[in-house]
Amino acid sequence: MYSRRILPRLSPTTTAPSTPSAAGRPFTTAAAQWNKYSSTPALSDIAPEQGHVFDAKQKEFRQNLAEQNRKRKEQERQSASAASSTSAKSSSSSASASSSVSQGLGSLSSAAGEAARQNDGSDKKKGSGRLSSLIYGTEEGREMDREIERSFSQVLARGKYVHSIVFHEVKPDKVDEYVELVGSWYPRMASMPENKVHLVGSWRTEVGDCDTFVHIWEYQRYAGYHASLNSIQNHPDFPAFDAKLKTLITTKKTSLMQEFRFWPTSPPRSLGGVFELRTYTLHPGNLLEWETHWQKGLAARREVMEGVGAWFVQIGALNEVHHLWQFADLEERRARREQSWSVPGWGETVHKTVPLIQTMKSRIMVPMPWSPIG
Repeated sequence: MYSRRILPRLSPTTTAPSTPSAAGRPFTTAAAQWNKYSSTPALSDIAPEQGHVFDAKQKEFRQNLAEQNRKRKEQERQSASAASSTSAKSSSSSASASSSVSQGLGSLSSAAGEAARQNDGSDKKKGSGRLSSLIYGTEEGREMDREIERSFSQVLARGKYVHSIVFHEVKPDKVDEYVELVGSWYPRMASMPENKVHLVGSWRTEVGDCDTFVHIWEYQRYAGYHASLNSIQNHPDFPAFDAKLKTLITTKKTSLMQEFRFWPTSPPRSLGGVFELRTYTLHPGNLLEWETHWQKGLAARREVMEGVGAWFVQIGALNEVHHLWQFADLEERRARREQSWSVPGWGETVHKTVPLIQTMKSRIMVPMPWSPIG
């Protein structure tokens, strides 16, 4: 079961908080309250030259998120301290009992202890000396071997969540019908705890593959994904929804992804502006190297740009990497991207990652009214 708090969604006319009300990554599961007769969101709806408003919301969001993380760590520290105190008392009692038993065992206990000390000494000698360093390598080398032995998913991903990214290419004359249908179904499914799924966000592509809608969902591992499919597709209203959806779209593409371990997906927020989804298809076998370079460069770029998340595909369009960014508007996007080149470390990241790429794609998107991240 999910431990995240259920957050109510606000109508488009209500001012939404720019930060979640609970620590962690709570996603809304309540049905969105929005006017289905309002026009479908478009890039033209975004007011120009509102960078200062976006910056203020961004600052508040980051400050509140940092404060929530501080409180969470403090709670964890207190819990660990309490557990340590309890463990110390328990160990003290166990030691007293052990001492009594040892005295009763006499020479048997002494022999066992001596054998243990001899074995410990031989193990230490086994790993020391010039010959040992040639056989076993340096500690750094051994750690690298251990990382290589682990699967890519263990090295790259945080592993706690699985995300699906769904692309719907909608018929141009059916966009409004699609928005009405999906806008009533997706939030409804996300509001049902038994579905074990959270909607990260929904967007409409305005530059790139126009009239393509992008949805990102979050599950607890693959077990959660399977359970969600089973629950939703057995809902009595699903056949009608699915039949209607098929009349509105031309293609549907789904991939299953995991977060990069250095970039957890953002919790719900309402900063406004536009989103850019950047998709890279890497040459096979280069994902681990990509992650290594990108992790170093991300710290530099995050100083000037607001990231939403980064994922790599595990099932579906393999060797694909998705990055999602948020900007006040397109002019602000241009300025921020140019500014990132002045941050130490970013140029080197680009220099090292570009040779790893086969193709790249950029989509400019606007959030849908029910999107938890908007």
